[in-house]
Amino acid sequence: MEQYQEFILNHPFLIGAFVVTLALVVFMEMQRRVGRFKEVTPAVAVRLQNDDGVFVDIRDVGDYRKGHLLNAKNIPLGELEDRVHELKKFTDKPVIAYCATGNRSLKAGKILGKHGFEQVYVMSGGLSAWEKASLPIEKK
Repeated sequence: MEQYQEFILNHPFLIGAFVVTLALVVFMEMQRRVGRFKEVTPAVAVRLQNDDGVFVDIRDVGDYRKGHLLNAKNIPLGELEDRVHELKKFTDKPVIAYCATGNRSLKAGKILGKHGFEQVYVMSGGLSAWEKASLPIEKK
């Protein structure tokens, strides 16, 4: 036990970084669990799109033009709050948000849920997971 106390006293920055990292991980997990959206894999996302769902690409326009999912609507995350009205016809249909890696799409899921969308999904892993699953992307 004395060794732990000695380690903590000798490495305050390391312990501080560990505590902050742990707090962030717990916070993100809690947000994900209480959010009004569900995380799905690319395979499930395809099934949802086939059920009249829509993909919402929240990456910047430049990244969208480099490659995106077929028929995905591009609304950058920074503009989503102001442009959510463009998706109102999908309020009762599956809306699948994605970004490059799946991290920023959690925030998009929260925004869409707040605006009354009933079936909000976030694609875990984002476009990277989609490409890893060898699914097609469209380039404009």
